[in-house]
Amino acid sequence: MFNSNSLNQNSPSIIRKSSSPNPNKPASSPALTCGPNTGPAALVADANPGDELQFFWTGADKSNWLHNTGPMLTYLANCGDVTCDKFNTSAKWFKIDQVGRKSEGSSDWVQADLMTGVPATVSLPSNLTPGNYLIRHEIIALHLATSFQGAEFYPTCAQLKVGGTSTGAPMQSEHVSFPGRYSDNDKGIYDPDVFNVRATYVFPSPQIASFVSGSSDAPAPSSGSSPSSSKAPSASSTKGALSPSATSASSNSRAGKSCKLKKSSCKSAFAAAASATMRLRHVSRVMRCRRACSAD
Repeated sequence: MFNSNSLNQNSPSIIRKSSSPNPNKPASSPALTCGPNTGPAALVADANPGDELQFFWTGADKSNWLHNTGPMLTYLANCGDVTCDKFNTSAKWFKIDQVGRKSEGSSDWVQADLMTGVPATVSLPSNLTPGNYLIRHEIIALHLATSFQGAEFYPTCAQLKVGGTSTGAPMQSEHVSFPGRYSDNDKGIYDPDVFNVRATYVFPSPQIASFVSGSSDAPAPSSGSSPSSSKAPSASSTKGALSPSATSASSNSRAGKSCKLKKSSCKSAFAAAASATMRLRHVSRVMRCRRACSAD
């Protein structure tokens, strides 16, 4: 498991450290990339296509996440020939996952499950081309989104090196930039009907990249306490956990982040790496990941 670094701590991690714990807004804020004033982290985690990541979101005091309304979205960006600890240019992102309400017409959001301490779960595409990637997991808290610029953005980024021999990749037209893609007027960001269960929630664009198996923009089905996804996870993936910490109900609440990477029993296990802790005033994140095992 990897923890993100606190503002006064510099332990090695794969999670990029932010300089401020506050909610990020408006949609044009430079902090929408990976958080405010982030730079490369010290470590890179090995992963495989189909690996399942878990993001644990908690408060800085390790209390459970306090927001329950709004989507969670996951993006990847290819760092090219260099490992992502050496990559700090404007990344081009493509979406691999999004979850919103548990079902059409429900008042319950998958995000609310974080309040019970369960992680947000995301699978890397089972056909993802090998390479160096940043993964960006984001919560958009919409409890104030009935007002213009009321949405609160909580992005976090971690550094991965994906192995394998797959060839799945996004089309050029599916790449986006942060900031730049979102607007404060976008559906799913400024949403006067966010508490109206009869109104269909529209995720902020872009759509999930077309190469991702089972990609869809439909509302995620209910899956109990486990976060559901609008893409079908790989059947071969094993469960891991990437955990960010939750925000509080007010913009003055505290939170922290952390990320954990566990070795699996697979033949090619993750490289060992030191654990670090990151605390933010408003949000905290943790990341854990296990590799998908393949037959020898």
